[in-house]
Amino acid sequence: MEKAERDKLRAYLMGIVGSLPECPGCYQYLDETGTIIYVGKAKNLKRRVYSYFSKDHDSRKTAILVSKIRDIKYIVVKTEEDALLLENNLIKQWSPRYNILLKDGKTYPSIVVTNEYLPRIFQTRKIDKRFGTYFGPYSHVPTMYLLLELIRKLYPLRRCRESITADSIAKGKHKECLEYHIKNCKAPCTLRQSREEYMENIAEAKEILKGNTAQLERKMLAQMQEHAAKLEFEEAEAIKRKYLLLENYRSKSEVVSNTLHNIDVFNIENDEKVAYINYLHVTNGCITQAFTFEYAKRLDETDEELLAAGIIEMRGRYGSESKEVIVPFPVEHLSKDLTITIPQKGDKKKLLELSKLNVLQYKKDRISQSDKLNPEQKQVRLMKELQDALQLPTLPMQIECFDNSNISGTDAVAGCVVFKKCKPSKQDYRKYNIKTVEGPDDYASMQEVVRRRYSRMMEEGTPLPDLIITDGGKGQMEVVREVVEDELHLSIPIAGLAKDDRHRTNELLFGFPPQIIAMKTDSLLFRLLTQIQDEVHRFAITFHRDKRSKRQVASALDKVSGIGPKTKEALLRKWHSVKRIREAEESELASVIGASKAKILKEKLAENI
Repeated sequence: MEKAERDKLRAYLMGIVGSLPECPGCYQYLDETGTIIYVGKAKNLKRRVYSYFSKDHDSRKTAILVSKIRDIKYIVVKTEEDALLLENNLIKQWSPRYNILLKDGKTYPSIVVTNEYLPRIFQTRKIDKRFGTYFGPYSHVPTMYLLLELIRKLYPLRRCRESITADSIAKGKHKECLEYHIKNCKAPCTLRQSREEYMENIAEAKEILKGNTAQLERKMLAQMQEHAAKLEFEEAEAIKRKYLLLENYRSKSEVVSNTLHNIDVFNIENDEKVAYINYLHVTNGCITQAFTFEYAKRLDETDEELLAAGIIEMRGRYGSESKEVIVPFPVEHLSKDLTITIPQKGDKKKLLELSKLNVLQYKKDRISQSDKLNPEQKQVRLMKELQDALQLPTLPMQIECFDNSNISGTDAVAGCVVFKKCKPSKQDYRKYNIKTVEGPDDYASMQEVVRRRYSRMMEEGTPLPDLIITDGGKGQMEVVREVVEDELHLSIPIAGLAKDDRHRTNELLFGFPPQIIAMKTDSLLFRLLTQIQDEVHRFAITFHRDKRSKRQVASALDKVSGIGPKTKEALLRKWHSVKRIREAEESELASVIGASKAKILKEKLAENI
């Protein structure tokens, strides 16, 4: 491969890596034929995949693998354990060339509750749904053993392999074994324990295996506290270890569920011009296929129409013969032979949520890639999003924000920052010394600045902003409105950014009376608004500090005869403050400003001028 081709390939791969999410998931490397050559898991997808391309590899096998990568695909999940299980499934599905495959074909163990007359609970690696109900598989094997041990301690269930039926019990073919005498079993085979009680124990054990362990955890917590009260710390610590293990691994994975087989899962995320549809295929409880596609919208198609078209196309493309399709809402125009499921809870609901997670991540990646190629597109999208959120008549091409700064009313100043097309326009920033307000009155100061700003813009014919943002809540918005609308008779939309009790911006307000605008605080638009707020605060506070510093310096040096601006500048460049100048020796001052000026300055400063 020539250097130009290598550079182009690396730029393409690094573009994918740069947009990867920082969350758990599985990544797949593809060669030039589109064949999966490696599957890996990661707690942080972006960081893990980046490590392959950010350094030279000592391992020859890894270096060869990287040289053959032509494309990267990935699936996001919620936990690191899910990534581990999904990796295991994908390796068994695709048998990638560069993955280490287990020769004996073993998989992770599961726990089975048999369908016998008196069911048993034990671990197994063989899955046969006719034999019982399966839970797992468990990537963390100690957790599986912990669950089995907890169940055996809580419920003395039978462990023997005898074939026990209602008829054999009635004919008295069984007798108590050693497990009964050592109190590991209550001998339901001889009716020393009723079948009803035994089946109640089985039902409770199933709830534990499903992850419904809240009651058990409360019981263990009470036991810990009881042992601790009796100063039995070793016993309490032993229970604590089990409690923490159970707490850490009790949630059942949505990536694998042995109760699901041959099912298609679809979800959709809409955009203005494009629809994104995710497709997951589940076989024998494992996700074997995961794809997300884009559909360019031509007309005003509904989500139902787009999803129906996507289901038909993808099932045909991948030859799916699944009889059940899981979707987020009712979909028509599909085959009558299909079972359409809209789950509300359980494993199927978790699969639907996983599909939603992947389609949202795909959409985010595509937008991120598009924004990198065309930064102006991102700015227009944010302005359109803000226009829609506030129902503005025009795009907010120019946004202005004001903030005051003073200490108990002294050195009162204000700042105005201007953002054009979502970017700071620093040549349009303005500083204001408060002239007509006495004392710390933020509302009056804000009105003075807004009045001066827009009166001058009207006189000069300067284009007015499309949106004003106040660094404050309802009060600041109202005083600005009084000036803009009532006094100047201007029609400029006014919004406000309010803070919570911890002084963190958490709400966008708009309208009169002001209403809270629903917006996610981690969205790009809200980050832009807080960036504007932070910028005006920085600008105003910097201006206030400069003014205060100049006043403090002027009070001491400007009254010393013979000390002009250049001399003062030389002194401050050397000592930075009047306090340090006062502490300096006369000889040190003389080395900078001369002996005569140093003597005068030392005398004047000694008089505490």
